[in-house]
Amino acid sequence: MNAAVRAVVRTALANGIECVGIRRGWQGLINSDFILLNRDSVGHILSRGGTMLYTARSEEFMTEAGQRKAVATCKMLGIDGIVAIGGDGTFRGALALSRLGIPVVGVPATIDNDIGCTHYTIGFDTACNTAIECIDRLRDTMQSHERCSIVEVMGRNAGFLALYVGIAVGATSVLVPEREVDFQKDVVERIQDSRLAGNTHFMIVVAEGAGSAVEVGKMVRDSVGIEPRVTVLGHIQRGGTPSARDRETATRMGYTAVNALAQGRANSIIAIQGGEIMEIPIEEALEMKKSLQMERYRIMEVMQLGGTANRSSL
Repeated sequence: MNAAVRAVVRTALANGIECVGIRRGWQGLINSDFILLNRDSVGHILSRGGTMLYTARSEEFMTEAGQRKAVATCKMLGIDGIVAIGGDGTFRGALALSRLGIPVVGVPATIDNDIGCTHYTIGFDTACNTAIECIDRLRDTMQSHERCSIVEVMGRNAGFLALYVGIAVGATSVLVPEREVDFQKDVVERIQDSRLAGNTHFMIVVAEGAGSAVEVGKMVRDSVGIEPRVTVLGHIQRGGTPSARDRETATRMGYTAVNALAQGRANSIIAIQGGEIMEIPIEEALEMKKSLQMERYRIMEVMQLGGTANRSSL
């Protein structure tokens, strides 16, 4: 998010527009929690994770009274437009403000990558790389033990992160919320097939919305007789140095968002589709859905089955 903030500020300044940062999300807009942003104030944030503006949920902003307070703040301070960086909740707040006459442009940022209108959201690549690094380290400790490592990654309603990471680390199995879990087929048989292929250690990646990694571990112990090691990565996935892809994408999105506002094209979401950045009307964007690419799930399966097939043919 910091890369997007930096891009918004510097693009605004290049267009002769004064820029302020709203701290702590929509609650900050209600409470007039602002800081003046200039070139220097965003000069060293590109490599920092998180957001210099902080973030917070606001129950008050979910009410019409709270939204009208936010509009009053905008008018009092002469705010002509807002770039809202976040996920679905942020964008629904932006839609409410747009209906009350405040020009808003949204920039999608969530590690779940579950915003329907865009193929990619800021933070996804960094979260994937963080999870992959952690799993690679775990694998180092498993090489000499016949054990099953079960890693729970974020993804309450979406398995994009789990599946992407699972393919990248060569997981034995990946459990995602979009696909009903058949424990015997998806876990037990995968471990058995992997054993036949000569493997002595096994990696199960679980999206948090697909079930508890702790419970999966207990079932592995009872069903397969292998001692499991459970790791819940939790919020470690949200931090760390942003990847090159996230920095570059966030910069392009922030730049596009400001130019859209400056040119009178508001009330939209900046999206990436087919590698191209585009502006989608916010109401249309919020109606769009994104489904997990099951072809990727099939690829993950083939990578494991292929190893077994080769072993059997020798």
